[in-house]
Amino acid sequence: MISSRIRARALAFALLLGAQAAAAAPGGGAGAVSAGSIAQVVLGLAIVLALVGAAAWLLKRIASIPGTGSALIRIIGAAAVGQRERVVLIEVAGTWLVLGVAPGQVRALHTMAKTDTAPVPDALIAPPGDMSFAGWLRRISERRTRA
Repeated sequence: MISSRIRARALAFALLLGAQAAAAAPGGGAGAVSAGSIAQVVLGLAIVLALVGAAAWLLKRIASIPGTGSALIRIIGAAAVGQRERVVLIEVAGTWLVLGVAPGQVRALHTMAKTDTAPVPDALIAPPGDMSFAGWLRRISERRTRA
């Protein structure tokens, strides 16, 4: 819809420039192009390109607003299990589906009822030992001094 409007305006603009050039030329024939008409064409082209860019930005902005899309399918989480393979947890109508996604195929791995929160293993909540950078550096230094 936007592109047809832009095409129509560009065609009208080209016809207007052609009519002005024919009227400005001596004897009604094709004459030399003036600097003013070149500036007018460049300005018109810049305006059209700016409108196209603004329309693309606006469409991208509207599409990324949460809640504007369909709420029937929602991605809960995803994890990469290979270079091009992923495991994805999605919610469809109160049911959670665990999907394996690879290039060219999607497979349902598991189906479960929706819970209020995602089950999180205890190992992810409280990792054993000191997992900070300082603790890691201390362990590496101790290993090197022992060896």
